[in-house]
Amino acid sequence: MSRPPLIPEQRHQELLRLLRSAGVLGIRELTERLNVSHMTVRRDITALEKSGQVISVQGGVRLADWVGHAPPRERASRATLELPRKQAIASAAAELVEDGMVVYLDAGTTCQSMVPFLADRGELTVVTNDFHAVLALCGIPGIHAVHAGGEVDPVSGSSSGLLAARTIENLSIDVGFLSTGAWDLSHGVTSPSTDKVLLKRTVIETAASAVLVADSTKWGTTERFKVAPLDLFDTVVTDDGLPAVVTDRVADEGPRVLTAPLPGAGPATPEAGHG
Repeated sequence: MSRPPLIPEQRHQELLRLLRSAGVLGIRELTERLNVSHMTVRRDITALEKSGQVISVQGGVRLADWVGHAPPRERASRATLELPRKQAIASAAAELVEDGMVVYLDAGTTCQSMVPFLADRGELTVVTNDFHAVLALCGIPGIHAVHAGGEVDPVSGSSSGLLAARTIENLSIDVGFLSTGAWDLSHGVTSPSTDKVLLKRTVIETAASAVLVADSTKWGTTERFKVAPLDLFDTVVTDDGLPAVVTDRVADEGPRVLTAPLPGAGPATPEAGHG
């Protein structure tokens, strides 16, 4: 029995999987591996090129140089990765915080990097599920720190699950900053853990404004569980490593996009948006 034809989304994922193994593939080889016509392969490449995930080359296609790879999940391994990007994004994201706000900081090294930039704000309440972040917050005068509680994950140094979600539901959060290790246009924000999905969704639903903070190296990767499409975020803060075609496509989904230049390149500016 012959295999049923793949739908476009399945072909796109298979094409990306093949490229991750080979790096570069010719059009003819792709038509054979995907069992589709030359024209269909060209259409698939065009769609993936518009999302910034691949680049056409003479006679074939390759992965875009900046397409991300899933970061390690251990906190110690992630802490030293892409520090300039994290610092730039954290600084730009902190500009969205005003005196007197109730702010949520998601678990992760990018959100933790925001803590020093909040030190000059007045009368902030900062809620977090990150143990490293809450310890850093305890030493800052004028910040009332609240830990969300929940089931402890020693690998990431954070907590999540139903108990943490119930804490968030009982708070009036002005701005919720959400981190991710995987995001793209087709799947939005994804996560390896259902407990993390529940908490992140609760923050998005509860906070008056939801902000995604994610660096460009994590773009183009996916995990097993969907958290939220990009249109549920009011703002996305990333670095200037994403091509303009990608930030424009993200903005087309709805959120305002702020791109934070790496140190020495000037202040963060709205790259694209609709509001």
